[in-house]
Amino acid sequence: MSAHADIPAVPDWAAVRADFPLLERQVHGKPLVYLDSANTGQKPRSVIETVDAFYRRHNANVSRAVHALGSEATEAYEAARARLAAFVNVQADDLVLTSGTTMAINLVAYAWALPRLGPGDTILTTRMEHHANIVPWQLVAERTGATVRAVDVTDTGELDGDAVRAALTPDVKLFAFTHVSNVLGTVNPVREFCREARRRGIATLVDGSQALPHRQVDIAALGCDFYAFTGHKMCGPTGTGALWARREHLQAMPPFLGGGEMIREVSFERTVYNDPPHKFEAGTPNIAGHIGLGAAVDYLSSLGMAHVEAREAELRAHALDALRGIEGIRVLGAPREAAAVISFLVEGAHAHDLATLLDLEGIAVRSGHHCAHPLMACFGVAATCRMSMAFYNTHAEVDAFVAALAKVRRLLA
Repeated sequence: MSAHADIPAVPDWAAVRADFPLLERQVHGKPLVYLDSANTGQKPRSVIETVDAFYRRHNANVSRAVHALGSEATEAYEAARARLAAFVNVQADDLVLTSGTTMAINLVAYAWALPRLGPGDTILTTRMEHHANIVPWQLVAERTGATVRAVDVTDTGELDGDAVRAALTPDVKLFAFTHVSNVLGTVNPVREFCREARRRGIATLVDGSQALPHRQVDIAALGCDFYAFTGHKMCGPTGTGALWARREHLQAMPPFLGGGEMIREVSFERTVYNDPPHKFEAGTPNIAGHIGLGAAVDYLSSLGMAHVEAREAELRAHALDALRGIEGIRVLGAPREAAAVISFLVEGAHAHDLATLLDLEGIAVRSGHHCAHPLMACFGVAATCRMSMAFYNTHAEVDAFVAALAKVRRLLA
């Protein structure tokens, strides 16, 4: 099995943009320039129509009925799992469907880490992590006596390989780190880090939330033990995502939640659990959402993730070049390899005020700590503005953003 084996022709990006209905709207009487895709991605018409069609024609619970609607729902749901698995080059039976990355990481925290760790053990993470890859490990540490330790970030916003290797000491049982930083766009050398951890007998968990929407990801080639990702950032519905784990982990881990579907047989004497991945999918899932995610995967595959990555690299380079012409701009970090995410500040302006003024110009950017307090502390700031682009953005929108930013800069001067 090979992920992304057939690369399509370079898309017509103007036609691609037309696939996203929301991008046609105006805000405050001005054309919307949506630069918040790291927060959530917009949805193409095919995804919206797929979810709508499910509720209009096929709505039923999965794995619960033999009637036609139940069979249709189950077939579509499991087909979406299979397409998602093929997209990241893994076996479908090793892919647990979740509500997103946060639930996926918590599943590992409670079903893998909690039963295994104790005093003297360490969970290693980094200072560029989203809170979803910090807080679950702190909760585990509080209950087990284990310790959470973090690798520092360089001034350029990267993880130094020597520092990572030095931190992988014998007490470390799990190294949990992000594939792509949601604040800086830094692309970490996942394969290298996983190789170094595996040599030392250390398990690895990779947060892929910001990677899958923007670049080719072959999980099987990375060498990690766990890979978590979310659907709403990759053009899919909210409340969707998945955890991939090595089969031996899935078989050894106890269930995280109890209820329907995750069992084979229940009596008051004992319960026999279902096989993975269903062992970890208690209750009624987000059926329509994951079917919609299957449509999102089809859409991204039709574009070709290599083309998506190249398009976004062009947009990022354009934005960075244009920002250099604005006085008083501070861009956080300068990673050598980065996704189309740029966090910045303007001298004399609070990030929230800056984002509010940009919104009045029709520009949607994110402001705040971006669920990354430790990283903000590394750079000595409380908050930043963040522009994050996707393949459906245009060079003209980058120019509109820079013009609006220059206008706001003059107003605040």
